[in-house]
Amino acid sequence: MGVTLVVVSGLVSVASCYVFIKLIQLYIARRKLTEMIERFPGEKANILFGNLLEYPGPNEAGLKFQRDMTALFPRVSRAWLGPFLPLIIVNHPDTVKAIMKTSEPKGKQIYRLIEPWVGDGLLLSGGTKWRRNRRLLTPAFHFDILRPYQKLNNRTADVFIDKLNKFHLEGDGYFDVFSPVSQYTLDVILQCAFSYKTDCQSVGDKHPYVRCVTEMLELITDRFFKPWLHNDIIYLLTSDGRRFKRHCDYVHKVAEDIIRKRREAMVACNPQQQKKSEETGVEKKTLDFLDILLTAQDEEGVGLTDIEIRNEVDTFLFEGHDTTASAISWTLYSIAQHPEIQQRLQQEIDEVLQGQDSDDISWDDLSKFTYLTMCIKEGMRLHSPVPLIVREITEKLEIDGEIVPIGQMVLVVIYNTHHNPEVWENSTEFDPERFSPENIEKRDPFAYVPFSAGPRNCIGQQFAMHEMKTIIARILRRFDLELDPNHKVEKKEAPVMKSQTGIRMKATPRQRVV
Repeated sequence: MGVTLVVVSGLVSVASCYVFIKLIQLYIARRKLTEMIERFPGEKANILFGNLLEYPGPNEAGLKFQRDMTALFPRVSRAWLGPFLPLIIVNHPDTVKAIMKTSEPKGKQIYRLIEPWVGDGLLLSGGTKWRRNRRLLTPAFHFDILRPYQKLNNRTADVFIDKLNKFHLEGDGYFDVFSPVSQYTLDVILQCAFSYKTDCQSVGDKHPYVRCVTEMLELITDRFFKPWLHNDIIYLLTSDGRRFKRHCDYVHKVAEDIIRKRREAMVACNPQQQKKSEETGVEKKTLDFLDILLTAQDEEGVGLTDIEIRNEVDTFLFEGHDTTASAISWTLYSIAQHPEIQQRLQQEIDEVLQGQDSDDISWDDLSKFTYLTMCIKEGMRLHSPVPLIVREITEKLEIDGEIVPIGQMVLVVIYNTHHNPEVWENSTEFDPERFSPENIEKRDPFAYVPFSAGPRNCIGQQFAMHEMKTIIARILRRFDLELDPNHKVEKKEAPVMKSQTGIRMKATPRQRVV
């Protein structure tokens, strides 16, 4: 018995020593990390809350706070999200470039909040998997694939234009922009990328996918600013956590339904009938994004797994409709704010479409909208549909003479970069001339990064630009836009920039179209 007690006592002593040594190592590592972080400029952090108490929130006051901090620390700064989560923030073309020129993965500590929704797809994956999947999916956005989408862009725009006519005839004519635009962009991505028809524009606000995505973004934003809810087990015990889980299950079901129906169609396809169509010249279905997902193979003949396909479908349903809806809505808002800019746009659109039998925007027309392109770019600068991205540092990196710790999260705050006073004069004003060819030539390309930049830039940016040009040109061809003077528009910063109060607008049919 005595021997047993001695042995047990010895084991306890060894375990205690081990724990003590580990705690010392953890303390030293933590102290070293803190010292490295504190070398970057920034406001003093509270020992318990970090810099959370200084931040007014994801609203207009919070955006002003960010602009003020950018003026104070225009290149790089540090902040603490609570006592244990340090952040390095870059706001200047030089420091943004240092991050975006790398292939560093997205910061999982932050993006893991969205991972149950979009999975480990192109948005979140890193390393070998990201490089392989990026290579496999790039052909889906070749011009030969994008060109046939233009017909669908016009047909979905027809439905939207009809809705604007109905709004004009109902009540006072004002409507909230975000809702119908979100339904339109969802219709576009479903039909173009997945050849999947729904009645989402007809159903409107009641469409479950649109409503689901809106609520999920709100839940993610709220959770981000509550570090005590970042633990999945704790979060799932809350009512918000359970609601988020239900929404994830629903969007996965939508994606799986899209994939299942396409697989069934591919199996049902008769090779002889396909050959006959080619011989007789009957129009056959062109390849879309989902076709490439299902058939892509790497150099070893290995394709994407079922879960990888679902993750990419979920990713592109989210990125391909909600971010674009934000860009379109905010650009329309700024155009409606400036009648002189609106008139100049309408003149350009009328000139491009002069003599045509319909208002359809052709593939060749897209490149002719010079001023429209300037307005869209300025809209995305001013309003920054994707306000920030997060990268996790896996290799040695130096920013402004200081070494960033391995494993550290770096925030590329796109909104701050687009309002940096060292780059953009009067940054809160809408001025499309910033994107005239001569002004673009003078500016560092990393000063304007709405689609990110470098090797991890947005793979679908041309798709999005074509969609935005088409719908805005179609709207301004037929309507004059006017904001509700009695409605105050306020931003709500989230993974995608939204409006706290909505954007109320009236679309009045133009009296004369040249």
